[in-house]
Amino acid sequence: MNIPAELKYTKDHEWIKIDGDIATIGITDFAQGELGDIVYVEVETVDETLDREEVFGTVEAVKTVSDLFLPVSGEILEFNEDLEAEPEKVNEDPYGAGWMVRVKMSDSSEVEDLLDAEAYKELIGG
Repeated sequence: MNIPAELKYTKDHEWIKIDGDIATIGITDFAQGELGDIVYVEVETVDETLDREEVFGTVEAVKTVSDLFLPVSGEILEFNEDLEAEPEKVNEDPYGAGWMVRVKMSDSSEVEDLLDAEAYKELIGG
């Protein structure tokens, strides 16, 4: 199971990478494995400002649809449009080419409430 140490995680299995006040967000390797083959990623919240833990989109797999929850409050700047044609990138490279959105954080202190790699590993029983 791939759990990069430099990222932060949520109990809902999203990961977040911080670069200044910009956060890149996706779902974890564990989450994509649990979902199975991802067939569609929908994000219709670009240019909207959302609170932490609000739904910013959905991911559809062969067997289920799951909501995507925002780990931090902020404005959705960008959706990874590559996922429209190739949603399988989430399965193949969840921490790289399978990223989902970029967000301009409105309160960077919220990052402190997220899980580090060790805590996330414990959460999923790793």
